[in-house]
Amino acid sequence: MENEVPSVNRVDEIREKLEGLKGERLKVKANMGRSRIVERTGILVQAHPSLFVLEVEERRGRKARQSYQYVDVLTGTVELFDSESGERLFDYVAADLEE
Repeated sequence: MENEVPSVNRVDEIREKLEGLKGERLKVKANMGRSRIVERTGILVQAHPSLFVLEVEERRGRKARQSYQYVDVLTGTVELFDSESGERLFDYVAADLEE
């Protein structure tokens, strides 16, 4: 328990890492509730204090912007992956389950 990192610090870690990934292509897997899971690939365009924005390709070449909260990444509701390697960028939920 002494070595446990407070959730607030983890959210800051997520935000800082994503700020360094601006302009990178990421894959997002978001649990929208009621067994609805959305998978999208897009470019990280902005990282605000409480949320980040991805620009994703829609049908017929249109672009849309999707925003997600850092807290959702921390709780596992939103998962982020490297679009090329498929490697998960954050794995806080699995680490919490092991404890």
